Amino acid sequence: MKLNNIGYLLKEGFRGIFQHGFMSFAAICVTVACLVIVGSFSILAYNLDIMVEDLNKTSEILVYIDSSLPDAEARSIGTKINLLDNVLQSTFVSREEALEDFVKDHDDDSAFNGVQASDLRHRYVVTLEDNTKMKQTDEQLKQLPGVVKTSAAYELAEGFSTIQSVLHIVSVAVIAVLLVVSLLIISNTVKLAMYDRRDEIAIMKMVGATNGFIRLPFVVEGFSLGMLGAILAFGLEWVGYDAMLTKISSVDALQLFHFVPFQELLLPMVATFAAAGMFVGIVGSWTSIRKFMDV
Repeated sequence: MKLNNIGYLLKEGFRGIFQHGFMSFAAICVTVACLVIVGSFSILAYNLDIMVEDLNKTSEILVYIDSSLPDAEARSIGTKINLLDNVLQSTFVSREEALEDFVKDHDDDSAFNGVQASDLRHRYVVTLEDNTKMKQTDEQLKQLPGVVKTSAAYELAEGFSTIQSVLHIVSVAVIAVLLVVSLLIISNTVKLAMYDRRDEIAIMKMVGATNGFIRLPFVVEGFSLGMLGAILAFGLEWVGYDAMLTKISSVDALQLFHFVPFQELLLPMVATFAAAGMFVGIVGSWTSIRKFMDV
């Protein structure tokens, strides 16, 4: 195809946007609405995943040290604990610190009358890299010399892992469904525009225009509409997300919810919205014009 033909077809594609103003406006609105829904759910799923991951990190193993060991030897066990594969970090808690923590956690100080620090054991609070391997790591900790017993909440760790897995599956399924729905809606919207131009397409076919020559302006038009919708949806998503964070911070005095700033999501969201806008625009227009090519 000659360069001047390509220029003509591109110009026709952009001209079609303004020539069919109402249908173009409808296609852009549908694209914006669908992408905002998909983007909002994706961001929500990402933030929930991070929150669950943070909660998962709170699952710890308590490692109790033999009370007959000297303090120096008890502290040296921390080096052996840190050498285990799945251990992120271990924090030493002395008998005195353990007693102070018990007293702080209970309002009734009389319950600890007569209790001495020597009655307690030194311990380690062990945080893991992967809580799905908590049981295996717990067995390794029990085998260390000087370790009397351990305390691990398997059920809690498994519960967090299950929630995270379910969240991933649901997120992928919902996003996939929303993208398919978006594609169908945009495809049907473009079909209406094609229907208005069916006579024009028929005339072009009669004078010998090739399918590629006819398709390109519509593909350019669909691409432009998809990208314009993606740009507007991205802007609305950014403004809406920042407004939501401001609102949440004003009512969440306890800071129970931790949402990442939009700047952290900037590059992935730009890539996602651009790819989605390009995909629904090109594929929607390409599939929509197919039925009008048989003249």
